[in-house]
Parts: sequence; structure tokens; C-alpha cells
Amino acid sequence: MAIGWDDAQRRLDAAMGILNRQEPVEVRGPLHVGVDLGTADVVLMVLDGAGEPVAAFLEWAEVVRDGVVVDYAGAIDLVRDMVDRARRRTGQEITHACTSFPPGTDPRLSTNILEAAWLEVADVRDEPSCVAQLLTLDNAAVVDIGGGTTGTAVVRDGRVVFSADEPTGGRHVSLVLAGHYGVDFEEAERFKRQPARYDVLQLVRPTVQRIADIVSGHIAGHRVERVILSGGTCCLPGIDQILA
Repeated sequence: MAIGWDDAQRRLDAAMGILNRQEPVEVRGPLHVGVDLGTADVVLMVLDGAGEPVAAFLEWAEVVRDGVVVDYAGAIDLVRDMVDRARRRTGQEITHACTSFPPGTDPRLSTNILEAAWLEVADVRDEPSCVAQLLTLDNAAVVDIGGGTTGTAVVRDGRVVFSADEPTGGRHVSLVLAGHYGVDFEEAERFKRQPARYDVLQLVRPTVQRIADIVSGHIAGHRVERVILSGGTCCLPGIDQILA
């Protein structure tokens, strides 16, 4: 399924509007399910036959760190719970799901958890490539600033020609905030989600500059006309100016 930028944003907004809602809905057509196992959270989303979001669940949980599952049993339990909630919301059995993984890591990082949660893996791809292929980009780069890593996929003529991943991301931003304010990691994560209140960007500018340097290294030598940012950290106001 490939869609335009405006349509992708509309569907993301729709998913946010139904996030963690439990009430049953009427669903048409076959279901398409995706599971994202992140460093900071786990997300499960269900699309109907037309590709519209009908269920979306997010739970803050640290189950993956630096390409390693640190809470295997917890990840399985969380995915099973989300699948059950999606089943009750849609009224349909959830048996298949797609998933993704950071470039340079073992895809089994994600697929093993889905299979242990009684799901058949329908497809698995690296994270920035998923965005690139969804938006049918040409001569562009997708930068996915995840919790633990920053991944880049370079797309030329609609095909991913390069992808890489390096260990600097949102977790490192939170560690800087924790040190500055003298709070634990969980409290720093809450600060990060209120960037205007705590002037987060100024405090973490060196870390963001490191991310910018990673991206510059990834795209060096490639003809890139457009850069698409994804991942929670890219929501920090002003980060696009540093990465420009």
C-alpha cells in the first residue's frame, strides 16, 4: 500500500483520535495489523480493508534496548494483551501482523516476539524503509529517530538504495535531561514530552547535533532532495532546523 504525504498525515491523525479506545466498532473488509516494538513504547495498529485506522494501542514500555530484547516475557504479554484488545474492538480474530526492525539488527528481534504472541508474521522490513515505501518517495531520505538509534534510508527512483542505523536517539536525549534536572529516567521522559515547558531543545542541542551528524554521514554521496523525519524525538519543536 502506497499513499501520499497528506493522506498519511490524515491517517496518523485518525489513529491518534482512537488511541487506546476500547469501544467496539464495525469494520469492513480484511484487517491489516502492524506491531512496532520500540525502545520507549510498543504500538499495535489495525487498518480496515480501505487502509483506514480502526484500532490503535500504545503502551510506554522498555522492552528493546540497543538492538536487544531486555524484557522478552513482558514484550510477549504486552503484545498478547494488545491483540486481545484489538480483537474485542473490531470483533474479528487477529492472526497475522506485520512488523519492523532497526537497520543493521536481526529481524528476529521482532518476529520472535510476534510468533510467541501467537501471531503469524505477514511481513517484516527495516523501519525507515517502511516509511519510504509507504510514501513512494524518490531521491529522498527517511530519518527515523527512535528511542535508542537513528536510522536512515535513502530512496532513489522509488527504491531503497542505502540504509543504516547508529546508536543515538531519544533515550540519549532523556539521559541528558535526567542529568540536568537530577531526576530518574522515567521523570526525564515525561519532561521530554512537554518540550515547551522545560526548554528541552536548548538543553539537548549537543545530542541533537550528534543525530544531525549521523544523518549527514548517512546521506553523504547520495542525491537527496527531501528528508522525511519520523520517530518520537522528531516532534521536539525546532529539531528540524538543527537537522536541516
